[in-house]
Amino acid sequence: MPIDESRTFLPVRIAVLTVSDTRGLAEDRSGDTLVARLAEAGHVLADRRIEKDDVETIVARLHAWIDDPAVDCVITTGGTGVTGRDVTPEAVERVAEKMIPGFGELFRMLSYKTIGTSTVQSRACACVAHGTYIFALPGSTGAVKDGWDGILRDQLDSRHRPCNFVELMPRLLER
Repeated sequence: MPIDESRTFLPVRIAVLTVSDTRGLAEDRSGDTLVARLAEAGHVLADRRIEKDDVETIVARLHAWIDDPAVDCVITTGGTGVTGRDVTPEAVERVAEKMIPGFGELFRMLSYKTIGTSTVQSRACACVAHGTYIFALPGSTGAVKDGWDGILRDQLDSRHRPCNFVELMPRLLER
């Protein structure tokens, strides 16, 4: 889909959360990939954290960010699989006001082209919570690239046509 160069680019303030029991910042290649791509696109890194695979911890971090007016969007990486420790979708659902099911559906379609049927193990998801977008991606760098390059780069660009997530931001808290 096209970028309308006649429109003004509006940078989005994005917080990046890596969910992992084993990674620190030095080993966080997926988080590094997200940070590089959002900066390259002209967005602002609002914050970056690593949290353990624990629902309460993830929920607390998400609440801190969705209550912060300096954060427009949260992108998580990790914890979206099907093992016992994978709890990111459960945490996202706990804070969600509106789920965005098309995000996970489209992510898995794009991922299928890269990893085939293994994509069914992904529970990538998205929602709106207190006027903030939350997108949960798997923890591999390949999945982060699929999610950013195939969906988020365009949907977080205010110039993307025919529509994008950014133009809806002022209306997310409407009642």
